[in-house]
Amino acid sequence: MEPQHMRFGGGIAYTVLNPAVAIVVLIAGILICVLRRKMIVAPFLAAALLIPMDQVVVIGSLHFQMVRVLVLFGAARMLTARVGSRQSIFSGGVNAIDKAVILWVIVTAVDTILLWRDSGALINQLGTMFQIFGIYFLLRFAIRDEDDADFTIVVLACIASFVAVVMTIEQATGRNPYAMLGGFRASAIGSLMQRDDRFRAMASFSHPILAGTFGATLLPLFFAQWSKTRKLRSVMVIGMVAAVVITMCSNSSTPILACAATIVGICFWPLRARMRLMRWGMVIGLVTLHLAMKAPVWALIARVDVISGSSSYHRYFLVDQCIRHFGDWWLLGTTQNAQWGWDMWDLANQYVAICESSGLIPFGLFVATIVFGFKYTGRARIALKEKKRQQWYFWALGVTLLAHVVAFFGISYFDQTMVSWYAFLAIISASAIPAMKHVERIPARATVPVFDGSASAVPA
Repeated sequence: MEPQHMRFGGGIAYTVLNPAVAIVVLIAGILICVLRRKMIVAPFLAAALLIPMDQVVVIGSLHFQMVRVLVLFGAARMLTARVGSRQSIFSGGVNAIDKAVILWVIVTAVDTILLWRDSGALINQLGTMFQIFGIYFLLRFAIRDEDDADFTIVVLACIASFVAVVMTIEQATGRNPYAMLGGFRASAIGSLMQRDDRFRAMASFSHPILAGTFGATLLPLFFAQWSKTRKLRSVMVIGMVAAVVITMCSNSSTPILACAATIVGICFWPLRARMRLMRWGMVIGLVTLHLAMKAPVWALIARVDVISGSSSYHRYFLVDQCIRHFGDWWLLGTTQNAQWGWDMWDLANQYVAICESSGLIPFGLFVATIVFGFKYTGRARIALKEKKRQQWYFWALGVTLLAHVVAFFGISYFDQTMVSWYAFLAIISASAIPAMKHVERIPARATVPVFDGSASAVPA
């Protein structure tokens, strides 16, 4: 049966906020308003990622998780910068990733409201738009160039190290230290989830899979920064160790598969000049398997069982039912997916969650965001032919995007993991696009004519 709190208008009806959390949020908010632009990512990311989503202020029917409170401070900072110095929110102008994200959020909101035709849906989507736009705009405002991107990666390494320590404590004690903060999920996270007598740690995140995915998708990002420069390599090594610890402590298949995608992506570096051939080869291989197999090719998802007891069959069944019921959801989404089979309300797949909740157009826009991310990192790498270290950096950014693509098959980002995702998109915009434009502005070297006595050698 589908839990009742999954629908609009559900959830907690009163404020649950630990005084210590309130003080931390207030301090972080003040820092966002007064620090230099480059530095504001540190308090924002630290507070947004390390404070659980069950700390919430309820005003009427409006729910303000702490990330939304931080967004309020961020909006004040951006408004001040815009009015005072006429500084643009998007460095380098609005690019294709920005457009895809903005359109995706707007179309999703419109489709969801039209689908449900309920005041709860309207309030829910207005809150979601405020949250996503606030997070994404603030990160695009703060991360404006490659130096800002480097600083952001260092901040994420420090945050990952803290998360790794907390999850290690969870594995050792069987309890989540965050339960001491209270929150409406305190009783649930006090005793850890278990799988085959092994604890599944999750720190400040809403589920062990999301915690593990946070670490797994940061691993290639830290590797990218480590390969780029000799500075702060020790910090990146600590970050990579922390990312692996987070992945393993979550005891979940999805993060491990994202790590495996990282390894595969790095190993493909020698074949970087033949990626078009490799992509077409994969497509032809999947089509061939689909024709040869008794089951559809996406049934292979059910065979991916990295951790014993994982629900890989559920992921396969989600994709299968989504494809089979295409006619039910393609326009606006559907409200009947829970009736398609056992646990089909649990949309533990980002792609399926978008399709079934808002329709085909938002799904296409979300995929477009990923496509443009690969396009920008790929073109930046190709543009820097004579700088192998920079080439490797942008290749590793592409591998990071691949890790997210794989993780999306096993979970939807419904908690603060989305902050990490939007921070990564901002890093691509701040580093890959300027690198492409810089190379395009460099004129080709003029050839010096050599006079050999012939008329053709004389300059006009």
